[in-house]
Amino acid sequence: MNNSNDINYKVFTGKQITDKAIHTLKGLLIGIKMDGSINTREVNELNLWADKHIELISKNPFREFINAIKEAANGDGITMDVIEDLYWLSQKYEGDYYYYDALTSDLQILQGICHGILADGKIHDNEIMALNSWLDNHEHLINHYPYDEIRGLLLNILSDKKIDENERTTLMAYFTQFVNIQDKEVFNKVKKETEEVKISGLCTSDPSVTFEGKSFCITGVLKRGNRSQLQNDIKKLGGNIHSSISSKTDYLVVGDNGNQAWAFSCYGRKVEAAMNLRKEGHKIIIIHEFDFCDILDDLL
Repeated sequence: MNNSNDINYKVFTGKQITDKAIHTLKGLLIGIKMDGSINTREVNELNLWADKHIELISKNPFREFINAIKEAANGDGITMDVIEDLYWLSQKYEGDYYYYDALTSDLQILQGICHGILADGKIHDNEIMALNSWLDNHEHLINHYPYDEIRGLLLNILSDKKIDENERTTLMAYFTQFVNIQDKEVFNKVKKETEEVKISGLCTSDPSVTFEGKSFCITGVLKRGNRSQLQNDIKKLGGNIHSSISSKTDYLVVGDNGNQAWAFSCYGRKVEAAMNLRKEGHKIIIIHEFDFCDILDDLL
């Protein structure tokens, strides 16, 4: 009985691993395509993706993906035509998966897109604009990490209709929170350029909050009202208050601490704990107190 369960578990998680690999490859290809060209750094990152998943080469469609990447790299080189062929293949495969739903696959594709954008260690204006368009076309991902945080960051960056180097570096620093660059030279370059940027998390933009039966935690110094009143309002609407972050936390409300980087970032121990839990798959929504109080004002 146990052996049978072990076999079923391996089959189930095996499909999980392969689907995730395909979805992140698809996103990587989209990210590479966004500026309309491909360079040696991006080619190398594709090669490293193939190396990382070489143990899957006996399975389709990995045999096709990996062989296509390696043959192109050793032959005439990986061109935009090869990228388009690989992207077409990833779309063809995507309709055949059964472990992931559309929401999960799109979130994995988004992380892959950020990987593709960052693959050469640079973020270009046309990549930022293309990413913004992709986010606009995938609003069903609202209230899910990292869609909300990236969307909020881009709204701030594009609000004055120009992109400066500090904003570009901030975006790069945020991508490194969930993108694992395989090229060591590019990785070190990005790490050096972003080491002074402190980002612990980004707040959800335009949050949608459900109160009944949900778990709330509050952190930071509040500028609107006081903590006791906020807790009472949450309880009136059916929510539960907890003093610490756990895997059961649904919402973390962060007080405005006056940090000049607030437009981009949330700081603090509880935010860091929430970010770590989200990386493990827990869907904790981080909300700025001003947005949260606006929601309460509409409901009470």
